[in-house]
Amino acid sequence: MTLTVDDVTLTYPDGADRLTALDHVSLRVDAGAVAAITGPSGSGKSSLLAVVATLTRPDSGRVLLETDSDAIDLATLGRREAAAVRRSSIGIVFQQANLVPALTALEQLEMMHHLGGQGFTTPARRRETRAKARELLDAVGLAQQAAKRPAQLSGGQRQRVNIARALMNDPALLVVDEPTSALDSERGAAIIDLILAVADDHRAATLLVTHDRTHLPRMDAVYHMTDGALTRDRTAGVAA
Repeated sequence: MTLTVDDVTLTYPDGADRLTALDHVSLRVDAGAVAAITGPSGSGKSSLLAVVATLTRPDSGRVLLETDSDAIDLATLGRREAAAVRRSSIGIVFQQANLVPALTALEQLEMMHHLGGQGFTTPARRRETRAKARELLDAVGLAQQAAKRPAQLSGGQRQRVNIARALMNDPALLVVDEPTSALDSERGAAIIDLILAVADDHRAATLLVTHDRTHLPRMDAVYHMTDGALTRDRTAGVAA
């Protein structure tokens, strides 16, 4: 899968005028690559993530999720279509883990599978779902924490569950918002390691917003956003 954002503009009402949140934004992220978006607060980073994740519809432009044989313009989807695509093809890692307090780490992932429309139609399907959830928890280093609820996990562990949950339905696209903001430098570095690894392993095109410039040299591409305009940073990122 490849993500292509093509000349996207988004505005919001501002009294008698309109405020430009995204100003003719374009970028491309290939399967398995991680593109970082930096910039000051209020520059439009969150608006870009919202558009790419189908949570906000832009005024104009295209947001293409492409395979070798097909392409979906996410910018044209209706509300129900967008929700279906989010469940099946987009993994969203929010700044806060937003885990369900009553569910164990394992159950968080099983619930995501169910919401993705897979359901638990037979005992065999339920066993398959549980096995996949365990594999993902193991992949993020939480195999021994599967039975714990969020209150029993550290901040870094909760964020790892968040990432594993986002991968439960094999998304083609990962959208990651400030994954290290609530973590110390050591745990933050571990989360970045994990995101880079899962993007590569799962071949997911990944768009990551961050204020932490420490890890930018490890990204495949780095973009900077100012007042809704996006520019490629040619001096940063392994693919620069």
